[in-house]
Amino acid sequence: MQILFFCPRWGQEQIAWDIFLKNVKHAGYNGVEASLPIDEKGKALILNSLEKHGLKFIAQHYETTEKDFGEHCRQYEQRLRNLASAKPLFINTQTGKDYYTFDQNKKLIDLARNISTATGVKVLHETHRGKFSFAAHITSQYLHKIDDLRITLDISHWCNTAESFLHDQQEAVNLAISRTDHIHSRVGYPEGPQVSDPRAPEWQEAVDFHLQCWDKVYALKQKENAACLTITSEFGAPPYLPLLPYTKQPVVSQWDINVFMMNLLKERYK
Repeated sequence: MQILFFCPRWGQEQIAWDIFLKNVKHAGYNGVEASLPIDEKGKALILNSLEKHGLKFIAQHYETTEKDFGEHCRQYEQRLRNLASAKPLFINTQTGKDYYTFDQNKKLIDLARNISTATGVKVLHETHRGKFSFAAHITSQYLHKIDDLRITLDISHWCNTAESFLHDQQEAVNLAISRTDHIHSRVGYPEGPQVSDPRAPEWQEAVDFHLQCWDKVYALKQKENAACLTITSEFGAPPYLPLLPYTKQPVVSQWDINVFMMNLLKERYK
């Protein structure tokens, strides 16, 4: 089974695409996970740069935040169709809202399925605070009721939401792992979605918990004879990344810890 590693565009937006992609290639990533602009010229510039550097592309959707459900659906469909037109490996979407009803969120999931069927581009739904999948026990309800629902597992969010390492929700975690097709390898903890530095010894318990979850995904994909497993090392940019008081300087380099996480998992799953 091939393991493909992806670099987030998040946190690198101020760097020109060509320079960014050179850095991505040099670091040893296989591709990039990012959104795309709606305008065709801007989209073509990014896609041509990816092709030039021989990098693969995962499309990322996060922009739809409109409260009104009808307008939310319209924007959601527009964004997903725009991403699907680029023919990415798949679309990873942050879908719905935590305060929408089950039926409302399901309508968005159904819409994503229809777009996937029409375009041939797989759509995965990321476990994420503020979305339909904000907590393990809630996501479990969707997974039980929607048989073909597939997810991107970012379990750091659930640690934060539940204020625990989810040891009392193992059934929900295992169900999520069984439906996972993509991993966001950020490390969270009970008080937050991102540890300050996964290399620091004080975060070993948090790192170990996440590794155990990712190991289960890896083992399941091997058992299923999957062709590949994709992983995006997605430690976030400031202020998601903790800042020092007064100076507002990041406590570590976002780039460095994402490369560290990629290399850690490359070695672990080689």
